[in-house]
Amino acid sequence: MFKIGVMASGGGSNFKAIIDRIGEGDLEAQCKFLITNNAGCGAVGHATTYGIPVYHISGKTHPDQAAYEAALLEVLDKYDVDLLILAGYMKVLPVSLLKRMPDRILNIHPSLLPKFGGRGFWGLHVHEAVLAAHEKESGPTVHLVSEEVDAGRILGQRTVPVLDGDTPAELQARVLEQEHDLFWRVIKEYGENLVSSRA
Repeated sequence: MFKIGVMASGGGSNFKAIIDRIGEGDLEAQCKFLITNNAGCGAVGHATTYGIPVYHISGKTHPDQAAYEAALLEVLDKYDVDLLILAGYMKVLPVSLLKRMPDRILNIHPSLLPKFGGRGFWGLHVHEAVLAAHEKESGPTVHLVSEEVDAGRILGQRTVPVLDGDTPAELQARVLEQEHDLFWRVIKEYGENLVSSRA
């Protein structure tokens, strides 16, 4: 058993997929908190349903950068999680957070990295770029978070075909389906290996 914290900004479907797997016993982990920069996002609703503490920490709540970073670190210190999971979190993490949890922050990205990663590649923009490049396949990537956006060590990928006539939304839906199955499996393997290496 290991402990995770999650950061999310949007609808929270990846967050829900992870929590559901915990609830079903497939992923032996505890989710201790959700941090969001968007208090009205769908992820908050999922956290509330499951009784997971929610922390809204953003430029609105903490306009001062130092205070913002301190608030994030305070949550990490309070719960002492093994892994921090970025499930659709739309802000670049401060270096202070990366240094607090080296090789213990996982992100999922909706392309086959290193293709279509980095600043500007998020949401539908990724799938628009994949289609514009006439790629034959795409899919999600789970990777460790580093100071360079979407450039950390790749932990897992899953491919899906790019079909003739695909719209960005159709491709996004096909990739997202695989995200929901891939992410929890990588978290499980990485988390269990992390805990066993400490034993």
